[in-house]
Parts: sequence; C-alpha cells; structure tokens
Amino acid sequence: MTNFVFIATSLDGYIADRDGGLGWLEAVPNPEGDDGGFAAFMEHVDAVVLGRATFEAVVGFDVGWPYPKPGLVLSSTLDAVPAGFEDHVQIAQGAPAEIVAIARGKGYRDLYIDGGRTVQRFLADGLIDEMILTEVPVLLGGGTRLFGHLERAEAFEFLGAEVIRAQLLQKRYRRKRP
Repeated sequence: MTNFVFIATSLDGYIADRDGGLGWLEAVPNPEGDDGGFAAFMEHVDAVVLGRATFEAVVGFDVGWPYPKPGLVLSSTLDAVPAGFEDHVQIAQGAPAEIVAIARGKGYRDLYIDGGRTVQRFLADGLIDEMILTEVPVLLGGGTRLFGHLERAEAFEFLGAEVIRAQLLQKRYRRKRP
C-alpha cells in the first residue's frame, strides 16, 4: 500500500489563502487546460482520502465528484453524504492507521491523501509514502500551511522535478524508510 500526496503550494508553503480561497492556483495561465499530470497520477491510486473541509470545498465547486475514484471523507461531524455524492464517497472516522485499515478492507491499495489537516495527520503518523508538490510562483503570506508541526523529522528523498507551463515547479519525493 502506498499513500500519495498530490497538491499545489504557494512559494511560501500554503495550500489556501487567508480566507481559505484557492483563486491563487490560477495565477499561471493555462490556455491548453494542462492538468499537470493529475489524470496520469489518478490512474495509480484506488481511492481518495480527504478531510471534511476539503470535501466541503469540493462540494462548493458545484461540479459533482471530480475524481475518477471513490473517496473516504474523514469527519466526526458529518452525519450523511450530501445528495449527489452518495455513489462516490463514504464517511470514515479514526486515526490515520485506522483509515488505512478501512481502505484495505474495501480493497483499496494505493491512496491519494488530500487536504491540509489530513496530510498533516498522515505525515505525523509516518503514513505518507510519496509526495508530488507543485509550486505556484505566488507568495500568499498567510493561510493554510501544507506542513504543520511534527514531533520528529521526516526524511524524504528527492526523485526529480519538472517545469510545467514554464512557470510551475512540480517536485517528487519518496519517504526514506530505515
């Protein structure tokens, strides 16, 4: 089982601005509709694990479920999946290791972990194996950070980088295991 992160950050490490907004993601024009390798990435995962706040942002886009894979929404406050998403997501609760066990029980092997707090929790528990980070050339100066406080250092090896649309730097990392 491999747990992946595929996410965009500002130059100063934020994934949302001070108001929770994502408009800054469009700072670099994309006339060709390049997905930055996202579709190819999604071919390698079995399910998406995302936190409630990220799920609510997805629901707010009013485009339906945007992923070609099923999702596990982590929440202790959602009572039911919103209308239109019942065939795509299930609500799950627990620590990251418990979520991984739930995913395995459903036959999911490789997981896409999405959302700031969710990524932080999985990372703190040593459950992020690979990261694909796309850096957008914008300084937000505040907002939601991708990485939070860690009790111990987490070592990753650099696998490579690619420039996308002549402006975005997409970096790949794999966790170093002892």
